[in-house]
Amino acid sequence: QVQLVESGGGLVQAGGSLRLSCAASGRIFSTYRMAWFRQAPGKERQFVGVITASGGTIRYADSVKGRFAISRDNVRNMVYLQMNSLKPEDTAVYYCAANPTGRDSDPGSWGYWGQGTQVTVSS
Repeated sequence: QVQLVESGGGLVQAGGSLRLSCAASGRIFSTYRMAWFRQAPGKERQFVGVITASGGTIRYADSVKGRFAISRDNVRNMVYLQMNSLKPEDTAVYYCAANPTGRDSDPGSWGYWGQGTQVTVSS
């Protein structure tokens, strides 16, 4: 069982930055692939990026590539999402997820989810 808690969301102006954190419980955190998703009002949950258990491989959605960066700290059981050059279209609730059983970009593949943190980017 894994519990995930996101934090760090807020209101920021376009062009600004935010750093989201995801705290994970569980002794086997270091074995899990971790991902970030986001969901805007009235839209489906969207893949943002994924990081492998060791942190050696990271993949991003095209919409955030070059602006967002995922990292993890397996000692502290933390995953981070650094968001730079934010745009109004980045406004969404951001979720971290753990332990996929299928395709990384499919929300249905992920077994554990946090409660989400709201990010609002004003123009």
